[in-house]
Amino acid sequence: MANLKEIRNRISSVSSTMQITSAMKMVSAAKLKKAQDAITAMRPYSDKLTELLQSLSSTLEGDSASAFAEQREVKKVLLVAITSNRGLAGAFNSNIIKEVTRLTKNKYANQEVSYVVIGKKANDAFKKTNNIIANKSEVYDDLTFDNVAEIAEMLMEKFVDGDFDRIEVIYNKFKNAATQIVMNEQFLPIVPMEGEANTNTDYTFEPSKVEIVEQLIPKSLKTQLYKSIRDSFASEHGARMTAMHKATDNATELRDQLKLTYNKARQAAITNEILEIVGGAEALNN
Repeated sequence: MANLKEIRNRISSVSSTMQITSAMKMVSAAKLKKAQDAITAMRPYSDKLTELLQSLSSTLEGDSASAFAEQREVKKVLLVAITSNRGLAGAFNSNIIKEVTRLTKNKYANQEVSYVVIGKKANDAFKKTNNIIANKSEVYDDLTFDNVAEIAEMLMEKFVDGDFDRIEVIYNKFKNAATQIVMNEQFLPIVPMEGEANTNTDYTFEPSKVEIVEQLIPKSLKTQLYKSIRDSFASEHGARMTAMHKATDNATELRDQLKLTYNKARQAAITNEILEIVGGAEALNN
């Protein structure tokens, strides 16, 4: 009977876990819809702004080129790792941590690497390195463009001041609820547009092309970082919803197996009791 009690306790424990994972799945599904709509609406604007900036920047030469496009010998690198503040999202956070670690040990093995972490999971992973210059995990408490813009301004300032020669952003790009793509994008210096700029069309710029570029660059970089964090935010809820769905299915399967085991053990116990009763009755008759 002790064995039956143990099985009953396990069934109760698994059932409680199943209720929790099911509730977490529904919460993430509700949050995912809003986050997905936000990043889907933002991407076209962000992509077009970046394309316009790269196209204009590629036509500037010499002293007219922006300080944000200055190509320097890469000695100091800043990696911006974007994860979440919470776990229970499958491989969502570990994929970012692995990619940042790979870049540190392979691509930038001979450079001095520092980190800006956005998300408590990234902070937990890299705090022992003592190379974290800023922890901006609190941005998730109020994820607005203005709050992200402050982080982007800090990154731009550190690049222009020469503190770092290259800044890269590593995050999860949202594809769908079940798929997130690990992205590694160069934030600064600005990546020049591939191929030759379109010079066949004669444009008149007002104000000058240089002034337009100088105004567009900060806005474009802020938008780019905001899009990356928004992408990661949507990916987090998609990953958590998928993980909790699988956890609920596994808990349901385990509960059913335990119930079957319990019923078999209960039947065996009843059979043994009947055999003992029959055996005792036959002994009395003899």
